[in-house]
Amino acid sequence: MSQDSQHGKWTISSISLEVKPEPAKPSVMSLLIGSEARQSAAMNQMNPVKYETSPSLAGKRKKEASDGSGWALSDSEDDADDGDVKGRIDLPKKAPLSPQKKKPKVENERPPSPHGRLYYIEEPDDFFESSIPCLNDTYRFYLNKVTGLDRKYNSGALHIRGEEGLALLFTSMSSIFQQFNYCFDIAWMVKQYPPEFRDRPVLIVHGDKREAKARLLQQAQPFPHVRFCQAKLDIAFGTHHTKMMLLWYEEGFRVIILTSNLIRADWYQKTQGMWMSPLFPRLPKGSSTTAGESPTFFKRDLLEYLMAYRASELEEWIQRIKEHDLSETRVYLIGSTPGRYVGSDMERWGHLRLRKLLHEHTQPIPGGERWPVIGQFSSIGSMGVDKTKWLSGEFQRTLTTLGKSSHCSDPPLHLLYPSVEDVRTSLEGYPAGGSLPYSIQTAQKQLWLHSYFHRWKADTTGRSHAMPHIKTYMRVSPDFTKLAWFLVTSSNLSKAAWGALEKNNTQVMVRSYELGVLYVPSAFVRTQQKQKSFIFVGVSAFG
Repeated sequence: MSQDSQHGKWTISSISLEVKPEPAKPSVMSLLIGSEARQSAAMNQMNPVKYETSPSLAGKRKKEASDGSGWALSDSEDDADDGDVKGRIDLPKKAPLSPQKKKPKVENERPPSPHGRLYYIEEPDDFFESSIPCLNDTYRFYLNKVTGLDRKYNSGALHIRGEEGLALLFTSMSSIFQQFNYCFDIAWMVKQYPPEFRDRPVLIVHGDKREAKARLLQQAQPFPHVRFCQAKLDIAFGTHHTKMMLLWYEEGFRVIILTSNLIRADWYQKTQGMWMSPLFPRLPKGSSTTAGESPTFFKRDLLEYLMAYRASELEEWIQRIKEHDLSETRVYLIGSTPGRYVGSDMERWGHLRLRKLLHEHTQPIPGGERWPVIGQFSSIGSMGVDKTKWLSGEFQRTLTTLGKSSHCSDPPLHLLYPSVEDVRTSLEGYPAGGSLPYSIQTAQKQLWLHSYFHRWKADTTGRSHAMPHIKTYMRVSPDFTKLAWFLVTSSNLSKAAWGALEKNNTQVMVRSYELGVLYVPSAFVRTQQKQKSFIFVGVSAFG
């Protein structure tokens, strides 16, 4: 069987996937890509830092970074660096300029890029006019459009605005829609909708507290149609990191699970991804409570995730979802919600949920010990003094699960993360590092992790210089031509996102809200012939 997707041909049997990792040894961690506190850093991205240095800065920084292959780091709290910390770069301190030498402020100036200032002009007129993607394809996975690329690389990609972007999905909105996310620029978000729909009710689900919450509410003052639902975060250093849209129509509703924050900086020069559901129609009146379920139990799992918020603002929408038919869904939902779980509840969330699904819905592969696991993310948390504390002793066991085989293989684990040189030469230049937080304090405690690192490459989709904010995990064949499974998610590489075992493995603790979707071959092939892998050229951005 084969299907054409917007990023290539998908066939349920073999895969063309350019993910060959390029090893790179990290140098001395002399170049630090810094970050502010979460919400003030987000504000920096909404109003980019105004640098007074010239493009020659790039050369100077390269010299200071020695061989330029060190890994991107940031000054963020050890356990709090799991989120999309949006910040600026901590440039070398210089003697203050005398008043007469200070340059006048330039309004709305963007940071310099080694690719030239052309990359920072407003999007070209034809940016939203490349080919319309097929919104009804089988796999429903899309990359974002990126400014500064050849037009062919944006073909089939999606942007939040424009006649051929996500905005087209808003044009028949019948009622309120929900935006779940970590960072918001409300004025920018509203501007992305067609003018006639900019006053439609919006419910924003967030995790901000105290000063950050006050700033968010202040943003919304000009927009009386915007309401809020605050996610409960009862465990320290947890974040509301889920990125999801629920869009409601007369005909039904749609779910979009993505990796982008609702701020301008996330939608133009970073690599992002999204899964878009079919339009879920209403069930006939009088349908049973179990009607409209998919083979992957997506409806049950989505309802369970939303109920975990324990929020009155979501109750009406939970009831509405029950009235709809989600049976066309072919992906599995994998969420995280804050809490400590025991017994069977341990497998409801986080990486133990992923382990359960891989155990039940994949199959052992001959020579599977040679099929590497590839993880790719934009943030790294604290994992302990050696790999056995969490990464290999717990998380890697989940990622290497294939079916019900009792044999535990030990395949290679490749972790893709941009180096300092990757950031320096990116479309955004050094400011791209603000979305790649990795605490210097944490990094110094886990130098062992560098042996897993590989460089970010995305030549097939033209995104090698668009730094990854997307998060993906997958199991691939030794020749990188087949996939056993694939996951796109909001979860970075951290215990806060995925959960960690406690009390002699009798309890799991999860700090954050996260959400992603898992692709396995069995969900797309319903025949007696059991398939073991499938083509996914669409993820060739992650190599």
